[in-house]
Amino acid sequence: MENMRTNRVAEQMKKEVGEILNQKIKDPRVGFVTVTDVELTNDLQHATVFISVLGDEEKKQETLIGLSKASGFIRSEVGKRIRLRKTPEIVFQFDEAHEYGNRIDSILRKLNKE
Repeated sequence: MENMRTNRVAEQMKKEVGEILNQKIKDPRVGFVTVTDVELTNDLQHATVFISVLGDEEKKQETLIGLSKASGFIRSEVGKRIRLRKTPEIVFQFDEAHEYGNRIDSILRKLNKE
């Protein structure tokens, strides 16, 4: 029962954080970010938001710094949109699996051209 609620809140957070990043964040360091997943602890106190960023390593690091600076704002926006007793602490992390998949995809495309 608890797990279903956690999953539902995580899905809702994924959608809301994606919208907030696209519409509300004006920090020039934050590039084109896609929210790929949200993992919540069962007590809903901590959320790890997995992101994928277009650009090189430097651009990715800048984006992560920008998101860390904006995490308080993002958290309060999420709090306004989702009714929870306590809005989870938000930590941003790169989605390595997504990156890995993209790398494999581009290798396969190159092989097909050859």
